[in-house]
Amino acid sequence: MAGNRPNRNYVPGEKPVINEKLEAFFPDEFQGPEVKKTEENIPGSQSLKEGKHLFHMKNWGDALREFLLVETGGFSEEERAELAYYLGLCYTKLGRYDEALVYLEQVVGSGGDVLRVYQCRLTLAYIYVITGRAKLAEYELSRLQKKGFESAPLYNTLAYAAYTQKRYQDAVEFYEKALNLEENNATAMNSMGYILADTGMDAVRGLRFCKKAVEYRPASAVYLDSLGWAHYKCGELAEARKWLGRAIDLAPQEKEIREHFRIVTGGAA
Repeated sequence: MAGNRPNRNYVPGEKPVINEKLEAFFPDEFQGPEVKKTEENIPGSQSLKEGKHLFHMKNWGDALREFLLVETGGFSEEERAELAYYLGLCYTKLGRYDEALVYLEQVVGSGGDVLRVYQCRLTLAYIYVITGRAKLAEYELSRLQKKGFESAPLYNTLAYAAYTQKRYQDAVEFYEKALNLEENNATAMNSMGYILADTGMDAVRGLRFCKKAVEYRPASAVYLDSLGWAHYKCGELAEARKWLGRAIDLAPQEKEIREHFRIVTGGAA
């Protein structure tokens, strides 16, 4: 789902279902609390500060190196949890999921800040989905639901878990719930549109959602590809070629975009 569309390839940062990179999956409001009490003279505090700066600059590799330099001897439990939180997110951003799980589970087990634990559970679910463990993802997400947490990212992830198990109607219903909470969520619009068109459930409705998603993210190759493919599924070959041509210009390395373009152009490169 592009953007949450059944993302096809496994490039770190742009995975199945979340297809618009992990920034879309980690909203700013869930970037986690800042621990204010770390003093400059505590060993490791400077590396922690620099790591957080690099993290928010989206320089995941350098941020990770700084966080790994942090000495935690003088840290409180809350500060240790914060460090684990950032390590877990950095490893996730870099596609190093086994290492990410270790730190994310530490944060969840710490029982600290509610929003931070929420984001870590959501991230755990995301990792489980893209590594083929959809049932585990659903378990994590159901725990969040039982505690009263609802969000568009939660339902987007549930939708992708359903999609990977070929439960297409369930996936569409979860995306609809995401849109009920956040009507302009481009991930849900694009993903649902792609499913409706690709599976033949309702190609015309799917095309409408794909069009709207592209209005919000006109420079997304994945969204342009979804729109082109939806036009193809509706029998509109000229429009399909136009939008898929734009998609392939932006992301010529994407195998699925190339395959869609090959199909609609009759094999033309």
